[in-house]
Amino acid sequence: MPTVTSGDGTTIAYERDGTGPALILVDGAMCHRAAGPMRPLASLLRDAFTIYVYDRRGRGESSDTSPYAVAREVEDLQALIAQAGGEAYVYAISSGAALALTTAAAGPGITKLALYEPPFLAEVEDGARAEAYTRRLRELLADGRRGDAVALFMTHVGVPAEAVDGIRAQPGWAVLEEIAPTLAYDDAVLAGGVVPREQASSITVPALVLSGGDSPQGLRQAAKATTDALPAAEHRTLDGQTHDVAPEALAPVLTAFFGV
Repeated sequence: MPTVTSGDGTTIAYERDGTGPALILVDGAMCHRAAGPMRPLASLLRDAFTIYVYDRRGRGESSDTSPYAVAREVEDLQALIAQAGGEAYVYAISSGAALALTTAAAGPGITKLALYEPPFLAEVEDGARAEAYTRRLRELLADGRRGDAVALFMTHVGVPAEAVDGIRAQPGWAVLEEIAPTLAYDDAVLAGGVVPREQASSITVPALVLSGGDSPQGLRQAAKATTDALPAAEHRTLDGQTHDVAPEALAPVLTAFFGV
């Protein structure tokens, strides 16, 4: 398993496959290489790109260093870009899309950017619910109640309470509890949930913002608002898709956008 060392000494585990231009895939909350959408997607892209899939800090086989700061996660992604030769395409999903945006604004290295449903607040929403979630999440994690923190996240993103109870009874719940502290990292990356318009306005590389036709209206609105904030972005809707986008629906769109 190859690794890179980030600026603060954190070890970031990754895997590389395929041939062609470098393309780095960035996970959202609660996901990593062994549990998430990126390996299946990578298998469909490996013939056109050199694919990098990595474990964000505190997840999978990557280490962690306290105290957390969004700037440190930006350095993690920058270290992987450097490992890929100094330039790379980046595809990111959900809260990972917010991390990719912040990294693209921080300096050169990302040459094209594709984002799937960054979960910013829709224009019509206020931030009260997001603020309450942040406050409660921090309380639960400070008290060591990792399982309750995971359950809070799931209900926050729309999983019915009875479904959460069912998932909690499964053996895999312990794995989710292990990476529960990283929920606070994703929350910090989202910075209150508002589309970072000033930050986005500095990103001039070509960008594609995607949303699912069957996703909640708030996520679809957020994708369009993110598109509007980026100077060189287009928006596309994937018919029949939700936030849990199918790799088979996504891969051809990414291949066409990245120009291979």
